[in-house]
Amino acid sequence: MERWILSYDDYAPEAEGLREALCTLGNGYVATRGAAAETSADGVHYPGTYIAGCYDRLPAEMDGRHTDNADLVNMPNWLPLTFRAADGAWFDPDRAQRNGRLLSYRQELDLRRGVLTRLVRVRDAQGRTTRVAQRRIVSMDDPHLAALETTLVAEDWSGPIQIESAVDGRVTNSGVERYRNLPGAHLAHEESTPQSDPELLLLRASTVTSRIGVAVAARTRASAPVERAHRAEEGWTGQDLTMHVREGVPVTIEKVAAVFTSRDRAIEEHGRAALSAAADAGDFDALLERHTLAWSRLWRRCQLSVDHVDVQRVLNLHIFHLLQTVSEHIVDLDVGVPARGLHGEAYRGHVFWDELFILPFLTMRFPGIARALLMYRWRRLPAARRAAAGAGHRGAMYPWQSAADGGEETQRIHLNPRSGRWLPDHSHLQRHVGLTIAHNVWRYYEATGDAEFLAEYGTETMLEIARFFADLAVYDRSTDRYRIRGVMGPDEYHDAHPGRDEPGLDDNAYTNVLTVWVLRRALDALALLPEDRRVELRERLALTREEITRFEDVAHKMYVPFHDGVISQFDGYADLEELDWAGYRERYGDIRRLDRILEAEGDSTNRYKASKQADVLMLFYVLSPSELDDILRRLGYGHGPGLAAKTIDYYLPRTCDGSTLSSLVHAWIVAHTDGDEAWRIFLESLFSDITDAQHGTTPEGVHLGAMAGTVDLVQRCHAGITTRGGTLHLEPRLPSAISELRLGLRYRGHWGIDLTCRQDLVRVALRPGAASPIRIRYADEDVQIPPGASWESSLQYGRTAPPAA
Repeated sequence: MERWILSYDDYAPEAEGLREALCTLGNGYVATRGAAAETSADGVHYPGTYIAGCYDRLPAEMDGRHTDNADLVNMPNWLPLTFRAADGAWFDPDRAQRNGRLLSYRQELDLRRGVLTRLVRVRDAQGRTTRVAQRRIVSMDDPHLAALETTLVAEDWSGPIQIESAVDGRVTNSGVERYRNLPGAHLAHEESTPQSDPELLLLRASTVTSRIGVAVAARTRASAPVERAHRAEEGWTGQDLTMHVREGVPVTIEKVAAVFTSRDRAIEEHGRAALSAAADAGDFDALLERHTLAWSRLWRRCQLSVDHVDVQRVLNLHIFHLLQTVSEHIVDLDVGVPARGLHGEAYRGHVFWDELFILPFLTMRFPGIARALLMYRWRRLPAARRAAAGAGHRGAMYPWQSAADGGEETQRIHLNPRSGRWLPDHSHLQRHVGLTIAHNVWRYYEATGDAEFLAEYGTETMLEIARFFADLAVYDRSTDRYRIRGVMGPDEYHDAHPGRDEPGLDDNAYTNVLTVWVLRRALDALALLPEDRRVELRERLALTREEITRFEDVAHKMYVPFHDGVISQFDGYADLEELDWAGYRERYGDIRRLDRILEAEGDSTNRYKASKQADVLMLFYVLSPSELDDILRRLGYGHGPGLAAKTIDYYLPRTCDGSTLSSLVHAWIVAHTDGDEAWRIFLESLFSDITDAQHGTTPEGVHLGAMAGTVDLVQRCHAGITTRGGTLHLEPRLPSAISELRLGLRYRGHWGIDLTCRQDLVRVALRPGAASPIRIRYADEDVQIPPGASWESSLQYGRTAPPAA
């Protein structure tokens, strides 16, 4: 398969949802699913358009309980465009296929240029054959513009043809089946009026409760003379273009859309801004040229190649969708990264902990984007402080699910579709999201050396998170240890101890160990500040010497549970029952949603040593072996060199990978011990979205964390890259399926770092023009590479060569 093309050579209504998600086009500001322009939301198609950070909240009733839900709003659809011969039916791909008149259909996504193309041949009921070629972009050059070019050729007829072009605001949030019985009408519409320029349409609306004004203007032009008739109704505005076509002579219709909201900067009024942008935009080819140049610049920053065509194509697809969600256009937007991208409505567009898997790739390619995502968290520090105070604690308690203002958006009940019962949802107890944020701040600083960010924003964020967890920890005199009770770890199958009425677990190992790491790094960050800044920050936060002593004491005496020579997932895990894995797999086949299966049987995953996703094993993902070893030894937990292998071997067979992130973490961990098995698991994760491995979840939005995580696994695990102490550490571990891996990186201001890993060689080159040398560490050897020089080592024989000009 071609490395840069995702293509489909047929029309398959049952696969349209998946294809629409995978063919989404976006630029960080706005994204539109890859639905056909002739379609509307009908159970097969879902042409959603989403603007970053635009949420709205509607009251709802769930199982008799009053609640409200903040949704990433499905915005007015700019796509609608269809055609018909003057006395025929409007073209509809579904009807044409049912009637046997869809002669051919090909859809192609060009990842290198960000262009979605459709090639269609259709015959109408009167026997007239028309060929359609359609190209679509969402401009990466101008974040407010999108465009659709449609070329029609009447193959065997001549006569009048009619084009309908519209903007449809009658959309709702109905893209996820389990949400459809809940309120989803988030747009209030204003009356649409004809514009003085007959080519232009304008539709204005506002979100119901958040009062965000949105305007979509569309300019439609044709390559032949046309007669126009405007039509409008509530929430919809359109025009009919009638022209004459001749057999074999192509005609082209261009539709350019401009999207603005009342939150945009440097505008007077969003409706006027949309009209001006649509009117002044160049033609499709001019927009495409600038759009392609913008993508070319992005891809130069994303150099990552493996000598495996199918793997490279999917890696390119994953980078493509990541950059469509969090491009450089978000830097001034104050938005987080939705777990499902701007590709659908699953999880309501909420922000979880997925930055853990997304930021490493961005930090070494686009540090400005990574910084912006961290700033989204910093700006919500006041909300996190209020949440902590409301729970009776100091510091900052970040929500498991975040949207616009940083409040907790996690549902308190959820529906098990297998049993039909509504159940309590305790996933808001995943306090470890705060630890992730602090971890991301520090890793960003390690990779970029951005001392200004650390001083102005990062240290404050880390200290307030550390303060919360130090306060959450309770001293147990009987053991002289600190314990954290009433939380959940990453594994959502366990939210309570069997037999207890109150939710939450005691001493989740992932939470406790990472708390120790964060406490130490927060104090490290404070120590790095200039003296005057350090004093100022301590005074502003009222951070006393006694509280710092508390940080140190908790970090020195944290309790970590063990059993059978491995780290326990939580205290009491050893007492749980073993699950009959073979029996359940035989009965149900796919048991990734084991929690639903057991609940429908009147049972609970809380009773078993069975995990949805990596939990304890996350420690081996977020921390280096030396970091984890240092924490455990300082806590006084002696362990031999086999702890990691034994813990991994224990938990892998007890985890069913109910999350796409889980297999990613497992592939990372196993890569250190079994490259071939790691490659097999990696491929499962890599292809999970493109094949919709979870049976219907990808059509609701891609799994952006898993997408970015697979790319990061190649970058940091297979190439063995870590950043510590101002040095780039290398420990390559290529799987046998890969002969060569090439990366281009940015590290601490060095843009031109080229890394090549082969089965028998590692090579690092620093391009000419760099301001200073780069330090690397490989196989216990420190090397300094000056600009314009390179260094290499033979992996096979362990020989190293000095830097060469």
